[in-house]
Amino acid sequence: MIPVPPAVQRIPWKLIALLSAITGFGLLVLYSAAGGNWSPWALQQGVRFAAFLTLALIIGRFPIRIFEDFAYLGYIGVLILLIAVELLGFVGGGSQRWLNLGFMNLQPSELMKVAIVLALARFYAQLPPGNTRTWTALWPALVAIGFPAALVMLQPDLGTALAICIGGVIVMFCAGLPFWWFGSTAAAGLAALPVLFSFLHDYQQKRVLIFLDPESDPLGAGYHISQSKIAIGSGGIGGKGFLNGSQSHLDYLPEGHTDFIFATMAEEWGLIGGLGLLLGFFLLLRWSTRVALKARTRFGQLTAAGLTMTIFFYIAINLMMVMGLAPVVGIPLPLFSYGGSSMLTIMTCVGIILAIENDSKKQSSRLS
Repeated sequence: MIPVPPAVQRIPWKLIALLSAITGFGLLVLYSAAGGNWSPWALQQGVRFAAFLTLALIIGRFPIRIFEDFAYLGYIGVLILLIAVELLGFVGGGSQRWLNLGFMNLQPSELMKVAIVLALARFYAQLPPGNTRTWTALWPALVAIGFPAALVMLQPDLGTALAICIGGVIVMFCAGLPFWWFGSTAAAGLAALPVLFSFLHDYQQKRVLIFLDPESDPLGAGYHISQSKIAIGSGGIGGKGFLNGSQSHLDYLPEGHTDFIFATMAEEWGLIGGLGLLLGFFLLLRWSTRVALKARTRFGQLTAAGLTMTIFFYIAINLMMVMGLAPVVGIPLPLFSYGGSSMLTIMTCVGIILAIENDSKKQSSRLS
């Protein structure tokens, strides 16, 4: 028997196969959404996946000490990019969220979802355990979350601002801050909802109202949700068949290749396709959760937990949105929706979690 080189053994083949299966399924949906053409979406998405998968595997070989040492610097760098968006970013779809890099349009707010987790994980890893119940453990995290969230809200992008807050709060929760702090904050937030609602833009307020009563304006603000429900419902158990989706091909379903790609898929692949996709996401989240539980350092545990929640937030909010269970907030479906910034964020999360897993394996091999 020919021995397998150690370098080949260290390659996470199962993870690569899982990521490729999810993305490959998405490429088929993008191919169909374009009327049976690889352009303009599927081919470009495939090239991006190959590049970002390579990046994730490279990141996975880094010692986790590097992420801890440069966590604050990375946070500051992404914060500067968010400020640059306000000054130099271009407007698309009514929002100013992107920087034109030539080969792609970068959305720095996506990178902040990773940067905030790393920064807070380092902060709490260095904080003495006895200080987690003091004011010292709270106010720096609130400031670190508040600045980027406020900048993203100015773009405006409510969904991404919430994702940044969720990632940071999860790290705070896992760090051991008192539970009553979170409970009291949630209660105060619920009480302040009417005031917070008044600060939203008109189109954001309309999205919330449409979520509560989607049939009130089926041809206007409620059009996205109505058409998405029609597409998902018409797919039935087995779907209409590949390339046979009428909602997307006849342009009834807006954003069928980005935010509402799940509806495009469900119409052609039905409940079976949806369950298969959910199984893929479940396996990805199970892997990342196990890495968080087995991480040997506090920084690794907090980082893996925060990044796992970031990926879960993408999946949960997008699926709830397309099924009318949450307002439309523009959150893409990981590895499935067309877009470079979101895929870069997810693959960066995967790469860092992979680095934490490799660190735990190295420690185990030393002990054995």
